[in-house]
Amino acid sequence: MGDSPGRGAPQRRHRAQPGRAGKYEPRPEGPTSMGSLAQREDLQDDEDKNSAFTWEVQANNRAYNAQFKEKVFLCWRRKKYKTNVIRTAKYNFFSFLPLNLYEQLHRVSNLYFLLIIILQSIPDISTLPWFSLGAPMVCLLFIRATRDLVDDIGRHKSDRAINNRPCQILMGKSFKRKKWQNLCVGDVVCLHKDNIVPADMLLLASTEPSSLCYVETVDIDGETNLKFRQALMVTHKELTSVKKMASFQGTVTCEAPNSRMHHFVGCLEWNDKKYSLDIGNLLLRGCRIRNTDTWSWSGSCPDGGVVDGCGDGWVDGYGWVGGWMWGWEGFDTKIMKNCGKIHLKRTKLDLLMNKLVVVVFISVVLICLVLAFSFGFSVREFKDQHYYLSGLHGSSVAAESFFIFWGFLILLSVTIPMSMFILSEFIYLGNSVFINWDVQMYYQPQDVPAKARSTSLNDHLGQVEYIFSDKTGTLTQNILTFNKCCINGRVYGPDSEARTRPKENPYLWNKFADGKLLFCNAALLHLVRSNRDTAVREFWRLLAICHTVMVRESRRECPGHQLLYQAASPDEGALVTAARNFGYVFLSRTQDTITIVELGEERVYQVLAIMDFNSMRKRMSVLVRKPEGTICLYTKGADTVIFERLHSRGATEFATEAALAAFAQETLRTLCLAYREVAEDIYDDWQQRHQEASLLLQNRAQALQQVYNELEQNLKLLGATAIEDRLQDGVPETIKCLKKSNIKIWVLTGDKQETAVNVGFACELLSENMLILEEKEISRILETYWESNNNFLTKKSLSQVKLALVINGDFLDKLLVSLRKEPRALVQNVNVDEAWQEPGQSRRDFLYARRLSLLCRRFGLPLADPAEDSGARRRSEVLQERAFVDLASNCQAVICCRVTPKQKALIVALVKKYHQVVTLAIGDGANDVNMIKTADVGVGLAGQEGMQAVQNSDFVLGQFCFLQRLLLVHGRWSYVRICKFLRYFFYKTMASMMVQVWFACYNGFTAQPLYEGWFLALFNLLYSTLPVLYIGLFEQDISAEQSLEQPELYLAGQKDELFNYWVFVQAVAHGMATSLVNFFMTLWISHDTAGPASFSDHQSFAVVVALSGLLSITMEVILIIKYWTVLCVVTILLSLGFYAIMTTITQSFWLFRVSPKTFPFLYADLSVLSSPSILLVVLLSASINTFPVLALRVIFPALKKLLTKEEKVEEGPSEDIFAVEPLPHLYRESRARRSSYAFSHREGYADLITQGTILRRGPGVSSDIASESIEPSDEVASSSSKESH
Repeated sequence: MGDSPGRGAPQRRHRAQPGRAGKYEPRPEGPTSMGSLAQREDLQDDEDKNSAFTWEVQANNRAYNAQFKEKVFLCWRRKKYKTNVIRTAKYNFFSFLPLNLYEQLHRVSNLYFLLIIILQSIPDISTLPWFSLGAPMVCLLFIRATRDLVDDIGRHKSDRAINNRPCQILMGKSFKRKKWQNLCVGDVVCLHKDNIVPADMLLLASTEPSSLCYVETVDIDGETNLKFRQALMVTHKELTSVKKMASFQGTVTCEAPNSRMHHFVGCLEWNDKKYSLDIGNLLLRGCRIRNTDTWSWSGSCPDGGVVDGCGDGWVDGYGWVGGWMWGWEGFDTKIMKNCGKIHLKRTKLDLLMNKLVVVVFISVVLICLVLAFSFGFSVREFKDQHYYLSGLHGSSVAAESFFIFWGFLILLSVTIPMSMFILSEFIYLGNSVFINWDVQMYYQPQDVPAKARSTSLNDHLGQVEYIFSDKTGTLTQNILTFNKCCINGRVYGPDSEARTRPKENPYLWNKFADGKLLFCNAALLHLVRSNRDTAVREFWRLLAICHTVMVRESRRECPGHQLLYQAASPDEGALVTAARNFGYVFLSRTQDTITIVELGEERVYQVLAIMDFNSMRKRMSVLVRKPEGTICLYTKGADTVIFERLHSRGATEFATEAALAAFAQETLRTLCLAYREVAEDIYDDWQQRHQEASLLLQNRAQALQQVYNELEQNLKLLGATAIEDRLQDGVPETIKCLKKSNIKIWVLTGDKQETAVNVGFACELLSENMLILEEKEISRILETYWESNNNFLTKKSLSQVKLALVINGDFLDKLLVSLRKEPRALVQNVNVDEAWQEPGQSRRDFLYARRLSLLCRRFGLPLADPAEDSGARRRSEVLQERAFVDLASNCQAVICCRVTPKQKALIVALVKKYHQVVTLAIGDGANDVNMIKTADVGVGLAGQEGMQAVQNSDFVLGQFCFLQRLLLVHGRWSYVRICKFLRYFFYKTMASMMVQVWFACYNGFTAQPLYEGWFLALFNLLYSTLPVLYIGLFEQDISAEQSLEQPELYLAGQKDELFNYWVFVQAVAHGMATSLVNFFMTLWISHDTAGPASFSDHQSFAVVVALSGLLSITMEVILIIKYWTVLCVVTILLSLGFYAIMTTITQSFWLFRVSPKTFPFLYADLSVLSSPSILLVVLLSASINTFPVLALRVIFPALKKLLTKEEKVEEGPSEDIFAVEPLPHLYRESRARRSSYAFSHREGYADLITQGTILRRGPGVSSDIASESIEPSDEVASSSSKESH
C-alpha cells in the first residue's frame, strides 16, 4: 500500500515551488507533486514522436471544446471528446437482434442446422418436412437470445444507475444539480465529502490548507490508505469565489487518453503563462473524496474521469473543493481504459463441440457420398436387369445420385441432434439455479447469497487450473487491528476474556478513548497508569509522536471528545489510536510542534526534523525537543533496519527478536521501536549538515539520506508492535484444499511486496519449505531457459523443489511485450533514491550473490558472464514471455505486487495464451474488473469496495471461502453431468440412427427412412429425453461432503478425462455396435419367416428395431446413473410410458382414417407386442447390448487398480534413488523473509508537515464558495451511496 502500483521505487524530491509559470515543461517534483523524473523524460520522448500533446480543452467553454473533431472513416468525422455516459452493455434496442444472431451463428452447430433447414425446404431432395428442424432451431435461438437479453438488461440497469448519479456543475454563475451523464469537457464540478469523482479532473482549489485534497483510491488500485492531491498555487490563490471560477478560461494541453493510472503529463495555459501538470494535480474517476467536512469541486474530462488537463477541479476541505473537467470523460478516463472489453466467454466443452460438429458433418458427408455412389451402381444394374421399367427413371443416373446424396444428408442430419443443444441450455440453467439455492454459500452478515450471473459457464467451474486473486478485500477483511506488542523484551497479548469484547470498557478512565480498541491487557494497562516504567512510557510516547497523522475535531462524526485522526495509512491509524486509548493522546500539531496528552498532562514537543519513510529506508524518525529541554530521536521501522542500528545487543534485544519471530509465525505486521537522546553539540553539528544537504541542487536526496542515517545510529530498542491484517474466515483452509485439487493460485495486488508476502504466509499460500524466487533470480533463470534448449524448467531437480515467485509491476513492464504496445511513461529509469545504498547493503548483496551462485550450481545454471549479459537481454521478447509463463507455471504460488488493473488482465491473458487452461479471477473492486473480464471465469465478491466487480462477474460470492464449494462441488458436479449428458446423447443418437445406414444397404440405397416418422419426431423429444435430462441436472458420483474431502477428484476435469475426442469415439463406436446388434439380429432372425409371428414386413421390422434400440439405450442409462432417487425411476418409467401412449395414439385406426399417409403404421406395435417370440427377439438384442458392456465396466476398473498398485511398487525404489537432496541454504531466514513492516503510506507527508503545506489555509476561500454551494439532501446522498455499492 505504500508507493503507487507500478512505481516501486521512491521518487526524486525537490523543494521547488509547484505550479510555477514559465517555459512549458513538467516541473521538478515538490512535496505536493506526485510526478516522477521518468515523466519528464517521457514528455521529451513523446514530443519527439509528435504523439504526446493532442488534447486541448478550455474551461467553461463548451462551444470551443465542441469544435474539435476526429476522423473515423473516410469523410465521417465525430466529436473528439466523448461524453461522460458509460455503456458497458453489449446490445441496444436496434442492435440486439442482428448482433445476437451474428454471435449465435458463430456456433458451428447453428450453421449446420441452418444448412439442413435450407436443404429441407427444397422439395426434390427433402426427406423430412422443413419444420421438423426449423421449429427446434427457432426455439434454440430464442432460449439463448433470452438468456443474453436478461444478462444485458442487468448491465443496462447498472449503467443507468451510474450515469444518473448526481453532481453539481457550474452553470453560469452558480452550481446546479445535474447528472453524471450531463457532464461535458471543460465543466467545473462541485463534489461533497464521500462523493465519487465522476470523471478525470484537474484540481483547481480547495479550502484544505494549500488546496490539498485527500482521496481514497480503493476502487482503482485496492489501496485503503489516503493519497493527497494538490492544486496549482496559482489557481489556489486566484480562484477563491464562484464568480472567479465562472470567469476562469484556462486551457489545458495534455497527452491523449491512456491507461497509465499513475502517470500524466500536461500543462495549463492561463493569462499568457504556462504551468506544468502531473498526476499529483488530478482527481481520477472512481476516487472517493475524503477528509472534507462539506463538499469539494472537481473537473471532468472526456476520458471518462476527472478532468486531467482540460478543465478545472476543486476539492474543498472545510467548505469546498473545485475541480475542472479538462478532457477525459466516460470511456476516455483512465479507470475505464483499464476496465477492458466484454468478451464472449466459451467453455472448453463448447469449443470442443464446435469441432465435433465439424467432424460429424464431414463423416456424414462421406457416408452420404458412399451411399450415393452405391445408389448409382445399384440403379445402373437394376436398369440393365429390368429394362422394361426404364420409363420410371426419367432422369440420368448422375442426377438421381445427386438428389439421393442430399436426401441421405437430410436423413442423417439427426446424428447431430438439435435437442441435445436445447436440453443443454436447460441443464446449464438448472445448475445455475442450484448454485443460487445453495444455503451453505449464503453470507448472512451482509445478506449475500451466491449467484450465477452467467448460465453458460457452469462446467468451466469444474476445470479451473489457475486462480488469480486480488488481496485486499478478497483474501483479507481490510481491517487492521492492534494485536500484540513487546516492550523491553516482554510480550503483551490480549487477555483471554478480551479476545472477543470485554464486558466493561477498560479505558473508561481515559476521556479521550474512542472505545473501539479491542486489545486489552490488564498488566500492561497497570504499568501504563502507574507511569513508573521508563521503557513503557517511551514506547507509547513514540507511537504518539512518530507519525504523520493529522487530527481535527468533528462533532458530527466523533461525539464527546471529537478527535478525528486522518491517517495516510491504516497501519499508522491503528498505532496512534492504540496509543490514544492507553493514555498517550495525539492532540494537535503545527509546522514545528506536536502536542500530546500523556496520562492527562498536556505536553508540547518541538519538532526539529521529520525523516520520512520510503521503501528504501523502511523506517521513519522524528527528532523532537522535550518540554524539559532534552533532544530525543524516535524511530520506528522494519526489524531488519532497526536492529543493525542499535547501540548494543543484550537480553532485551534477543527477547524482542524471539517475539518478532513468534509474531511472524502468526503472520502479524510488525514494527520495531527505538530511540536515542541526542546531545546539543551533536545536534548543532548535524543540523548544519542537514541544512547544507537540503540546499543542494544536485544529489539532494542522496545527501539527505546520508545525513538521516548518521543520526539514526546507536539506538536503544524499546520494543515492537504487531498489527493483524485480518484474513477472511476460512481462507487458509480454502487455499489448502484448492492446492490439493492441483489448482495454482496467483495473488495479483497493488499492495507492497512485504505486505503481500506476509498475507501469503498467513493464508498458507506460501510455506517455510518453499524457495521464493525474486527478480534477479528470475531474470537469470529466464536467460538460461533458451540456452538449455527449453528443457531447464522440466528438469527433475527443479520439479521436485517447491518454488514461489514474488515480482512487481515494474519487473512485468520490462518483461512482457504486451505492456509495451502502447506508449508508456519511462518507468524503468533508476530514481535518485535508488542510488543511495543503505549501510549493510553491501553485505546483503554479498549474501544474495552467494545464494544466487548456489542456485545456479544446484540446478545446473551457467554462472552469469558480464560480457554476455547485454546479448542475453537482446533475446527475443516473445521467447522471454513464454519462458516466464513456463517458469511461473512450475511454481506452487505466484505473488505479483504493485500491479495496475491492466497488468492484472495481461497476466491472465498470458497464461491463457501459452497454456490452454481454464482460468478464474476473483476480486471485489473496480481495479479487478479487467482481470475478471479477461479470465475464463470471473467471480466477484460483494465486499466493501462497491459493486463494480460484481456487476462484471460471472458468479457472485459473499466470501472467498465459498470458492471451495463453488469449484469442488458445483463445478465438479456440473462438469460430470455435462460430460455424461454429451457422451450418452451421442451414444443413443448413433444407436438409434445408424440403422438407417444399414437399412440403406437393403433398400437399394434409396434414402427411405426405416422408422415411423412419428418415432423419429418424438424419439429425442419424449422417448429418451427425461433420463438424460435427469443426468444433466441431478447426477452425482459422490456427495458434496465427499467432494470436499477428496479434492484430488477434481483433476479429472482439469485433464478433460470425462469428455474428449477419445470418449467421443468410444461413444460413437458403442452406439454403432448397438445399432449393428439391433438391426442384424432382427434381420437374421426374421429371415425366411412367414405367418402371424413373422416380422419380415417393413413396418413390423421397423417396430422391432425401434423397440430394441429404445430398450438398449434405457438399459445403458440405468447402468451409468449413480445417484438413484425416486425422481430417477419416475423419469425412466415416464419415458417408456410416453412411448406406449404416443404409439397407441399415432397408430390408432381413427388417425389412420384421417390421414393414411401421415399415420401409416396401423396397429404395428400392437401386433408385434402380442407375439411372445418377437418380444424374445427384443429382449435378446437388449441383453447382447447390455451384458458385455456391464462385464467390461466391472472387470476393466479392477484390472486398472491392480496395474496401478504394481506400478507404484515398481516405482518406489526408483524415486528414492533419484530423490533430490534438500538444500536448506537456498531458503532465506524465515523471519527476515517474512518481515512485513507496518508501513503503507507513500513518501511525502513529512514534507507537507514540515513545510506547513498541510497546515496552512488559504485566505477567504471557504467562506465565499461554501456559501454558494448547495448541500445535497440526505436522500440524494444515501441513494448515491447505494448506487456506488
